[in-house]
Amino acid sequence: MRALRGNTLPSRTLGVTCALGALLLALLSSCKDGSRPAARTRARTLDPTTTAPLPTTSPSTTSSVVVAPPPPGGDATIVAAGDIACDPTDDHYRGGSGAASECHQRATAELAAAQNPTAVLLLGDIQYESATIQAFRGSFDPIWGRLKPISHPAPGNHEYVKGDAPGYYSYFGPAAGRADQGYYSFDIGSWHVIALNSNCTKVLGGCSRNSPQTTWLRADLAAHPAACTLAFWHHPRFSAGTHGNDPRTDRIWRALYDGGADVVLVAHNHDYERFGPQDPDGRADATRGIRQFVVGTGGRNLARFRTEAPNSEARNAETFGVLRLDLHSSGYDWRFVPEPKPGSFTDSGSDVCR
Repeated sequence: MRALRGNTLPSRTLGVTCALGALLLALLSSCKDGSRPAARTRARTLDPTTTAPLPTTSPSTTSSVVVAPPPPGGDATIVAAGDIACDPTDDHYRGGSGAASECHQRATAELAAAQNPTAVLLLGDIQYESATIQAFRGSFDPIWGRLKPISHPAPGNHEYVKGDAPGYYSYFGPAAGRADQGYYSFDIGSWHVIALNSNCTKVLGGCSRNSPQTTWLRADLAAHPAACTLAFWHHPRFSAGTHGNDPRTDRIWRALYDGGADVVLVAHNHDYERFGPQDPDGRADATRGIRQFVVGTGGRNLARFRTEAPNSEARNAETFGVLRLDLHSSGYDWRFVPEPKPGSFTDSGSDVCR
């Protein structure tokens, strides 16, 4: 543009300048009044670590659902154990190294990781003694925490020592389900998997036939008629261990039986015990029965069996370890993976889904 001489402007240029000045004054006035030109909207992108609040819905849809991507070929490997981490102030904890007969959570974590699992199922009493968030951070997390991204927990009685299990729900977050429930479901490969809360005096409505949890369970089974179904919680319906059978979970077992479930994983008794397929009354049922595994061998300590149980096919109370399940489209293989030492117990086999 050619430079202008002096301070005078041509009339046409002056008019344009005035018009621009008026427009500028109008924009300044709008900003002063607090209004702004409309901005373009864009889709909100959530950070992967951000989880939206769970909605309040009917009992049949209240659980959070975490879906694992189907592994190649449709098969998957899961590892399960309960009764795991000593309190960090326990004399036997020793910085995670443990003692001769207690606090073997480091050994079982190594076993679990070595299986290269698709998912890890934590069967309650994950952190002793009162499962505070400080205890989780001081004991479980430094050792088992590397498996947290693929872990699915169920609460045990020690998680509820401090009221409504605040440390447990704080540590696991949405992966543990809603804090007033603790039950949820998800899929692994072709299997449907259900986490339940067997702390019947703590979970909202208890474990009765018409409780919110049992009502939700029946609806979830009906909505997911998978060929193979696995459920896990803490207190065993059937056991020869220290605490014996837990009849409070009777209605849960009956709902699973009616819904065609195949496998139940539990802990609470600090031992390993495998049962043959059973009906809700504990009778052998090779046609529709559910096979239960007690895997309370995650590290805290071991305890002797109190009695003998009908349909108990294998048991051991002298070896820490984890249960490995290889899930296939119409069946599964199991193997108890022991802490390596001379004479370690192991157990393995296969079965089909019913």
